[in-house]
Amino acid sequence: MQNLLDPAILFFVFGIFAGLMKSDLEVPPAIAKFISMYLLMAIGLKGGFALADAGFTSQLAASLFAAVTMAIVVPALGYQFLKKRMSKFDAAAIAASYGSVSAVTFVTATQFLENHQLPFGGHMMVAMVVMESPAILMAVLLANSLRHEAVSSSSVRIVGGVGAAQAVLAPPTAVMSIPVKKILHESFTNGSHLLLLGSLLIGFLSAEAGQAVMRPFAVDLFKGLLAFFLLDMGLLVAKNAGGLRNMPPVLWVYALGGPVLHASLALLLATVLGMAVADAVLLMVLSASASYIVVPAVLRYAIPEAQPSLYCGLSLGITFPFNMLLGIPVYTFVAQRFLG
Repeated sequence: MQNLLDPAILFFVFGIFAGLMKSDLEVPPAIAKFISMYLLMAIGLKGGFALADAGFTSQLAASLFAAVTMAIVVPALGYQFLKKRMSKFDAAAIAASYGSVSAVTFVTATQFLENHQLPFGGHMMVAMVVMESPAILMAVLLANSLRHEAVSSSSVRIVGGVGAAQAVLAPPTAVMSIPVKKILHESFTNGSHLLLLGSLLIGFLSAEAGQAVMRPFAVDLFKGLLAFFLLDMGLLVAKNAGGLRNMPPVLWVYALGGPVLHASLALLLATVLGMAVADAVLLMVLSASASYIVVPAVLRYAIPEAQPSLYCGLSLGITFPFNMLLGIPVYTFVAQRFLG
């Protein structure tokens, strides 16, 4: 309940309400993009400062191992669950969205932890960066494999006459395989991803001196701009709510049950690795979140056979508000009970 009374979350709820009421309230796209860039820069700087203060430790190694593990496990589980229930291309795209992460959900979780005096390590920002790309790569490899299978199965056809049959090769079909190198380049040079990574490095290199200079920018303004950005996110969620009406029930189950399962697996892994409570919460949040910015931008041309309305609708329309309103406080409570 306390999370729902946080001003940033209340602005998110207000944005949903205004959108559903068909209000003409809107945040200009240029301003929304600027605030998004600010949040990524601020969280990257804070992570870099914290990382410079703590140094490279066993906690960093454990967090990165956990991040890579979850970045592989989540899309693998998602694809296995979905491929028998829908188009395999759609299954791969949705699995990629849920295998990657939501930076806004992560940023909100860090603010929630700070409000509750639960310190987390700067290495968790590194973990978030690490979790961006593996799922995209897995999805593209799956899609390329599916295209080759389709071409192979249609390349031979049987023609027959009376008392005879003859195998004839069908005309070759172009296989639209997307080069892995191109996907990795698009993923790592994506503006949001690159800004976060660059800010993290700058914060690490400038260390304590940089922290003192940048505090008014990266700390004092953060809460207000996060609230303003979540207002825009609420409006966006409401705008996309109409597309959820015709979603098959199995996708609703996945969009709500998947994050809970993924967070549970992350907590189990964090327990085994002996991670701190706040770090475990952030690993749970990252594992439970779904990308609706970076991954869709790549998938639109990497897997054109998939329906954007499905992988964007699920991540933004269902999982994102679920994590914002219920997931983050629940994950924090459970982690405190198990690890605190």
